[in-house]
Amino acid sequence: MSAIPPYVSTTNACNMCSPLGAALAFRGVENAIPFLHGSQGCATYMRRYIISHYREPVDIASSALGEKNAIYGGGPNLKKGILNCMQKYGAEVVGIATTCLTETIGDDVHMLLHEFRKEFSDLPLPELVHISTPSYSGTHMDGWHGAVRALAEQLVTEKTEANWSVNLMPGLTSCADLRQLKEICSAFGMPCTLLPDISETMEGVALEDYEKIPRGGTTLSAIKNMSGARASIEFGRLLQESKTAGSSLEKRFQVPNLTMGLPVGLRESDTFFSAMEELSGQPVPAGYLEQRGRLLDAMVDGHKYVAGKKAVVYGEEDFVIAMSSFLAEIGIHPVLVATGGKHKHFESAMEAVCGDLLPAMPVMRQNADFYDIAEEADELQPDLLVGHSKGYKYARKADIPLVRVGFPIHDRFGGQRILHLGYEGALALFDRIVNAVLEHNQNTNPVGYGYL
Repeated sequence: MSAIPPYVSTTNACNMCSPLGAALAFRGVENAIPFLHGSQGCATYMRRYIISHYREPVDIASSALGEKNAIYGGGPNLKKGILNCMQKYGAEVVGIATTCLTETIGDDVHMLLHEFRKEFSDLPLPELVHISTPSYSGTHMDGWHGAVRALAEQLVTEKTEANWSVNLMPGLTSCADLRQLKEICSAFGMPCTLLPDISETMEGVALEDYEKIPRGGTTLSAIKNMSGARASIEFGRLLQESKTAGSSLEKRFQVPNLTMGLPVGLRESDTFFSAMEELSGQPVPAGYLEQRGRLLDAMVDGHKYVAGKKAVVYGEEDFVIAMSSFLAEIGIHPVLVATGGKHKHFESAMEAVCGDLLPAMPVMRQNADFYDIAEEADELQPDLLVGHSKGYKYARKADIPLVRVGFPIHDRFGGQRILHLGYEGALALFDRIVNAVLEHNQNTNPVGYGYL
């Protein structure tokens, strides 16, 4: 009889919970309100977590279930909560995500929403989009991708007239990244439907009066017209065999779906620009060729400072793959890559982007905990960490630089404005990485230096 391996508790997970990702994705739809079907504490925790990164007020509605609802079901609270969203927010879309509590007690949300539509058919009801997001079966990125798929499946219901547009599903990237993607599409002369678009809803302007639902986001009409697009583009090397928004549109409405890695660094950005060139029938605009040239020039100038350095990279799966590819391009060797998710093609995707650039593949860890990451990193002796704020404690303990990228960034200002994508994003990242190495060398040098 084989022994059962001992259960090891999570000390500091390398991911966030699934409904958090779904709530953030729903914030990228115009006049939409995220709604968590579960306890009030879930919404409070997620609001605080998201606010500390984006520095914006975030309203997340909740069915606020208590002990009684855990026994008798949360249907009445769900229906009342939706009515409150209609009355207090005037929401055009309510994005409903379940939590651990409602999944555990077995609430049938699909049935409850069907009942709600029948009971209140005399009212002007908002669009109700729902997704199952128990935290115990996924990460925040599973919640994000699930919510995007739900928006495409439940709101795009018929074939619309063909239009010269591209559907772009970029994943969880920064507000600055999303603005740049829209500029790139515009430069190619192609209208773009970004799903979702949090570039304004999660980084707004100063207003005299508080808006309950912030302006911006992908319009409902644009979402419904995605079935007539020329093509869809999804960022993520691990999405190819997944049920995604793009694959749903392709299957139901024959909209070609292109999947590619996040365009971080030279080669992955080249892939994206080549796709845009082919779809638009237009050459890459001169301005972006100049950006590419400046990136190459900077990589030549700064190579001597970072070549041969060792890095630990962590975060969500596709972001880790993209950052590792970029680091390998600039001569840094990722020695450990870690993610809180788990995907059967993670290692093969890493091999595809780094295999021809690195002397040896890094140690790869999935479903990782920061306690384990720190323990393994001690043996590998990296020169820097690349990832979000959760790695700070280890960086401080090991006295190595932490280059903060991705989500969440809680201990620095402007995390929502970090540019990662495209040639311009790669150049900004390269400057930050080189300067992090130089600053550490300068601060630890016994005499310091004032000139390179």
